Amino acid sequence: MDRFMDILRKPGAKPEIQGVAPTQHVDGEEHADHLDIKGYVPKSKPKMLDRWLDFVVRVSGSEPVFFLILAGLLTWALLGIKYGSTDSWQVLISDIQAIVSYIFDSFLVRQQLNAYEEEMVVAAELDPRPGESHPPNQPRQGAPDRARVRAELPTETLFGRTITWVSHVIGHLGTIILFWAGVFTWIGLGHLSNYSDKWQLYMNSASSALMVFVFAFLANIRERHEAYTRSCLDAIFHVDASLEAKLRQLTHDTLPNDTVIIPAPRVNPIHARSSTTPTSSHPSRHRHPGRRHHHLGLVGMNDGFVLRNMQARLRCYVDAEFARITAHDASLFATAGIPAPSDEVVADNSLTHRVSDTMGRVCAHEITVVLGVLTILGLVAGASAMRWTLTGQLLCNVPPSLIESFFMIVLVTGHNSADDRKRVDLRNTYTRRVQLLGFVNAVQSVW
Repeated sequence: MDRFMDILRKPGAKPEIQGVAPTQHVDGEEHADHLDIKGYVPKSKPKMLDRWLDFVVRVSGSEPVFFLILAGLLTWALLGIKYGSTDSWQVLISDIQAIVSYIFDSFLVRQQLNAYEEEMVVAAELDPRPGESHPPNQPRQGAPDRARVRAELPTETLFGRTITWVSHVIGHLGTIILFWAGVFTWIGLGHLSNYSDKWQLYMNSASSALMVFVFAFLANIRERHEAYTRSCLDAIFHVDASLEAKLRQLTHDTLPNDTVIIPAPRVNPIHARSSTTPTSSHPSRHRHPGRRHHHLGLVGMNDGFVLRNMQARLRCYVDAEFARITAHDASLFATAGIPAPSDEVVADNSLTHRVSDTMGRVCAHEITVVLGVLTILGLVAGASAMRWTLTGQLLCNVPPSLIESFFMIVLVTGHNSADDRKRVDLRNTYTRRVQLLGFVNAVQSVW
């Protein structure tokens, strides 16, 4: 039985993470202030295919691609002035959405996995080095209690701050309420057109356009925030390397930094399936052309559940590692005999934040993923009972499209929450390392 469960877990299992910080070699006291200290350098993947795929993913989240998709949506909307009453105009956006969803689902998964692996390697490299594990005690006289070093991380550009603000607007609880208010208004007005196929097509077109926008926006905001994170990590690694060099000079430590191994997290069969579904379960293109859209709609809906589950689960692993770093840093301050700086927290106790957080946890739960699969089976059964007429096909396209649109907005909400926590972790880590560096500089000046 255990072997069978291991087989089920294997497809989505995450490997252990290894990381080692570059060792700062200090040849002599006179060279300590002239070290060639490097900041954060992202690790390059050994396989060319991986590097090429990562490049394609970065391009998909770039500003040119984002604005190109926005221009395409605007063009489609303007064409609706003349052709809005035709089926071709509505089917056009549905075709585009099917292609974009098919491609961007996989891109978003790879983005998420790349960010997870990079942050876990960073956590391993930020693990205290040999010299940092035993900082010098505070001298009785001469050294200040605190490091008087101004702790500042890089700031985003005006455009970056604007996009971040837009991201919080899209992921806000009010936006989600407006989304469902629009859906129920559409349902309430359905009797005016006798709940016709045309009535369903209008909502299908609207949700398709929304999904195309959110897919492109989410890919872009992730890439933009990852770029900002790397600039913050560069500043942190500069301070951390300087701290290591100073401590090695004081303690005459020449041991190389150890490789830190973060054990692979355990996954259950549902998690394993969640990690492989978006990239491997898309329907074959050999299906009947008339059924292509509802197949993609059902798969896209499932991917919405899976993406949110994966987002929350991987973030929990990273948060746990940064919590471990925080605890170890606190022990360093205690060993050195100096007070640790107060950690910043994400302080938002508003009703909106609490409701959004609860909604995010519910949507990310593995039971929700299972319920999504059961919903898909129910829709397929309903369409089969209708013998896959146009109404039956729309049944497998419109509700999944609405659910996937909702989950894409929730993905933005989850990204905003994770990014806020990440920035707080980075600022706290930077502040602690800067204060330790200032303390070591003060000790060095006395000794």
